[in-house]
Amino acid sequence: MEQADVDIVIVGAGILGINQLYRARRDGYSVQLLEQGDGVGGTWYWNRYPGCRFDSESYTYGYLFSEELWHEWEWSEEFAAQPETERYINHVVDRFDLRRLIRFGSKVIAAEWDEASRTWTTRTADGHVVRSTYLVSTTGVLSVPQYPDVPGRATFAGEQYHTGRWPATAVDFAGKRVAVVGTGSSGVQVAPVIAEQAASLTLYQRTPTWCTPLNNHPISAEQQAELKANFEKIRNTLAVSVAGFLHEPSGRKTFDDAKDQRWEFYERIWNSPGFAKMNSNYEDMMLDPKANKEFCDFIEEKIRGIVADQAVADLLIPDLGYGSLRPPFVTDYYEMFNRPNVELVSTRRHPFVRLTEAGIETADGLREFDIIVWATGFDFATGAMLGMGIRGVDGLTLNEYWADGPRTFLGLMCHRFPNFFFPGGPHGAAGNNPRYGGDQVDFVADLICRARERGQDRIEVPLETEERWAATMTKALPFSTFVEHGQYYGTNVEGKPRRFLLNPAGRPALLRVMEKTVESGYAGFLG
Repeated sequence: MEQADVDIVIVGAGILGINQLYRARRDGYSVQLLEQGDGVGGTWYWNRYPGCRFDSESYTYGYLFSEELWHEWEWSEEFAAQPETERYINHVVDRFDLRRLIRFGSKVIAAEWDEASRTWTTRTADGHVVRSTYLVSTTGVLSVPQYPDVPGRATFAGEQYHTGRWPATAVDFAGKRVAVVGTGSSGVQVAPVIAEQAASLTLYQRTPTWCTPLNNHPISAEQQAELKANFEKIRNTLAVSVAGFLHEPSGRKTFDDAKDQRWEFYERIWNSPGFAKMNSNYEDMMLDPKANKEFCDFIEEKIRGIVADQAVADLLIPDLGYGSLRPPFVTDYYEMFNRPNVELVSTRRHPFVRLTEAGIETADGLREFDIIVWATGFDFATGAMLGMGIRGVDGLTLNEYWADGPRTFLGLMCHRFPNFFFPGGPHGAAGNNPRYGGDQVDFVADLICRARERGQDRIEVPLETEERWAATMTKALPFSTFVEHGQYYGTNVEGKPRRFLLNPAGRPALLRVMEKTVESGYAGFLG
């Protein structure tokens, strides 16, 4: 019988992978982390595009497992840019002596469960083979870049980049004719930066979204001192926060106030940081269509007051409510459209026809470019795991088990795949990802420790338990504000089942089910 080389193999050196690695080593397990890239950071390693930064406050996104780490690292900005975040993750890896446990340049191509030995055999593209008792995929939801189905992409003679696979060397936009395709979170970050450098920027927009200011600022010495002094309070607040933020709820409903009071309140919300636009807004804004419509009216006034050309402003006004799509938070985005070198093309009005050697052809003609930037999202939540060749009991592939969409328990494990976990997976998060993911990492680590205490080496979620979580997701889905298209439903990937891939029940349901599972002694999981 084959013996395990290590207790735990982790796949992916992003925020959650490093967290899981830290826990595994702290708990006394032998562990190896496999990372396809040449450095740590995951999303914050691959997404190096200009303008890339947090839209969760830096200190709410980072690790909370070490008070010493909290005190020694000082974030420079409320919303840190990608280079600073990458430095932070490298600091954590070296601070806790984790780098020696990471194998870089190792893309997983196969992982197979053997029932007789109760081990996983994982193989990588560089020929590495490792056996482990447990396999943990922390490949994340934003790992596999997705391109739109436009003919001729390979024929374009200029440079092409995807925001999710940005080169480590700087891209020179000076004097270039640049196209940015996509106006989601990445597109609205990268476009204003490129517009300042390029001879021309053409932004291709399919679906406009309600963008509001990020309102970033340097963290002052006074704020640094306050953060350091309140570590326990902040950690405890984030541990139970519904969305994983520190934002204070307003405690008011929209029509409790007169219109002039509401507009004053919206002005404060407009000038608030990041996701406070949602979390500190009127408490019925996301629930009452009339309340939502009024907030949208306020944002529309702002857009029309910033964008000089009202025909362009018309294209930027969504026909969906606030929160129907993931709301981006921006810096100088609407202001960018007042620049003479910026053009907005609606692909609803003028659909893509093809790419040519010279540029992009839409229904209204050909525009020529030197550089095309694809800010077109990801094969969200499932893409990375379904590309890993995972086989569970009796050779069942994860692709077969998820043929009609993912089936999970707590967004981190599934039936018929023993000793396999995937914190940060589908049906897990619906807010500040490291906070949801941290809950999952700790659940996995505690469950593995419980198995060790009992002298057991096989963990599998019972089918009925998995089905109850699926029922919870289905029951909560009507309360989600997201419309049924885009990467959260998988509709941006041809042939992918239309399934909601977030957790519509939110963090309270996640924590409640975790607590009940622990209180039951993990009934049915261990054997």
